[in-house]
Amino acid sequence: MLRKALAALAIVGLMALPAMAVTQDGPKKDDHAAAAGPGQTGSSKGLGQALAIALGVAALGGALSQSNAIAKAVDAVARQPEAGARIQGMMIIGLALIETLVIYVLLICFVWGGKIV
Repeated sequence: MLRKALAALAIVGLMALPAMAVTQDGPKKDDHAAAAGPGQTGSSKGLGQALAIALGVAALGGALSQSNAIAKAVDAVARQPEAGARIQGMMIIGLALIETLVIYVLLICFVWGGKIV
């Protein structure tokens, strides 16, 4: 039950990340620059924070799911050693697909990171 609640909370948090990067009719440009620090507007600072959080969540999720997949594969090989080669092949394909999701988020961070001034 706790896992489902944490998964739901993580999904809601990921869906809320773009909202943190958007500002609505905020203060004037001079006020943004003074509030965000040198060289950053308020919206670009929020975008940078959202990208950092998204990459961290993706890396954490990828690491947890990969460790879970490896643990299940080792358990399966321990139960049926003769199916080890087949299980290993399926595990490697699954790990590649899991890692692809993290790489997609990294690619999005690079693309959107260019928007931060």
